[in-house]
Amino acid sequence: MVSDLEIARAVTLRPIGDIATAAGIPAEALIPYGRYKGKLGFGFIESLQTRPNGALVLVVGISPTPAGEGKTTTTIGLGDALRAAGKRTMIALREPSLGPCFGQKGGATGGGHAQIAPMDEINLHFTGDFHAITSANNLLAALLDNHLYWGNALGVDPRKISVQRAIDMNDRSLRETVLGLGHGANGAAREQKFDITVASEVMAVFCLAKNLDDLQARLARMVIAERRDGSLITPADINAAGAMTALLRDALQPNIVQTLEGTPALVHGGPFANIAHGCNSVMATGTALKLAEIVVTEAGFGADLGGEKFLDIKCRQAGLTPSCAVVVATMRALKMHAGIAKADLATPNPPAVAEGASNLRRHVAAMRAFGLPVIVAINGFAGDTEAERAALRAALDAEAILAVFCTHWADGSAGAADLASAVMAAIDAKSAHYAPLYPDEMPIADKLRTLVRRIYGGDDIDLAPKAAKQIAKIEAHGFGHLPVCMAKTQYSFTADPTRRGAPTGFTLPIRDVRLSAGAGFVVAQSGDILTMPGLPRKPAADSIGVNQAGEIFGIF
Repeated sequence: MVSDLEIARAVTLRPIGDIATAAGIPAEALIPYGRYKGKLGFGFIESLQTRPNGALVLVVGISPTPAGEGKTTTTIGLGDALRAAGKRTMIALREPSLGPCFGQKGGATGGGHAQIAPMDEINLHFTGDFHAITSANNLLAALLDNHLYWGNALGVDPRKISVQRAIDMNDRSLRETVLGLGHGANGAAREQKFDITVASEVMAVFCLAKNLDDLQARLARMVIAERRDGSLITPADINAAGAMTALLRDALQPNIVQTLEGTPALVHGGPFANIAHGCNSVMATGTALKLAEIVVTEAGFGADLGGEKFLDIKCRQAGLTPSCAVVVATMRALKMHAGIAKADLATPNPPAVAEGASNLRRHVAAMRAFGLPVIVAINGFAGDTEAERAALRAALDAEAILAVFCTHWADGSAGAADLASAVMAAIDAKSAHYAPLYPDEMPIADKLRTLVRRIYGGDDIDLAPKAAKQIAKIEAHGFGHLPVCMAKTQYSFTADPTRRGAPTGFTLPIRDVRLSAGAGFVVAQSGDILTMPGLPRKPAADSIGVNQAGEIFGIF
């Protein structure tokens, strides 16, 4: 079988200047990063703000399984198909994190004939944005520790420091660390956790900032510690926001690349959807909407995580109004949600497809809860049968859910032509009535209950005493109006990753709640979710290398 990397390298890419020109971006607005990558200048982006927005299409998946769903692949295939149908189209995606690239999940550039390129460069260092975000985060942590070392004039309580260091790598040994061993010149000893960079608040601030001024303002109001009297310390108090903004200035300019078929793609920012808000940057999405008739963007993992956060956090803050949502599934994944083992997925099993469709229906219901028309995209595999397709249609017809079967992995834009037609019809129908799930003024605990009941299908939350106290403190400080960002397993609607399908009759345990004042949301941690992943027994790094021609191999 031909690998994604081999497919990508068989395509002759167009110079990035040609892609930009075709997208309406003048040469003076493009900052090239080699032949096939570039950034867009702030001045050009500002000049677009008086233009009307194009239509916004959100792509999400079902609860992920080891069988794979192909959400990014479908986003790219749909974008190519819309452009092939004559629509001025752009794609807006997140940048890949190095952690999954060398760990288990892999890259984030699509697959088969529906990819963005150059895939090896995008999946590794790309234009250095994540390194800048990591550095800005760790500069903040270093400046706070330096303030403690030189007398602690602000009266920071070392036990109540919330800013954590970050690294864009899966490294479980950094989950719990101790700093300052040796005392004296090394500073005072204290405990310190590491986040993976994509889970840091600096990443969230970066992705939600509307411009450079907004970025600095958001950085300045992050809450990084408390005084002994309980009052809050921010980066503004230690004069950190300016230096952090300087590190992030170039990174904040959105990146432009292309699909294998030449569709322009803005790839920028990359928070995980299970432990962060899971959407690409507001700067990239907003710029694409000014340049294109239709923008296709994705949110991480399922409609219950990335999709909900896109609609309750990103759209609420940025004033975005999607026209429709696409929920991606595969026959193989639906069978896994019915309890079929991965080794048995190649065997046709229409009853299992029908049973596993319960997970798909709940994700569709989640998107409909926001007032969006929904189209299901079935990412086809060669072994799918007509009997399985018929079983899925029957399982969806009762709720009037439209399913479109696609072959974009194998056939590129031609394989997503029917999906593009369905999306264009949904846009033309103007039937979307987007509204956030809950009002700003709703108490934080009730916002969490609303998520559990209306999106996950559960009964209630189980709020740990520690979490209840944290919520009370957050609300007392005047942040109760912020939306909530649930950090939980992506594999299930519950906090138990082994419960597939569409479980009911459960409560969701909330063990920790923390404030992300700069990002503008409150993070609630459920179950055993961690903000620093570990590597699997056999990491993807085992198969990655460089050949004699200097080409990287092993990245899918």
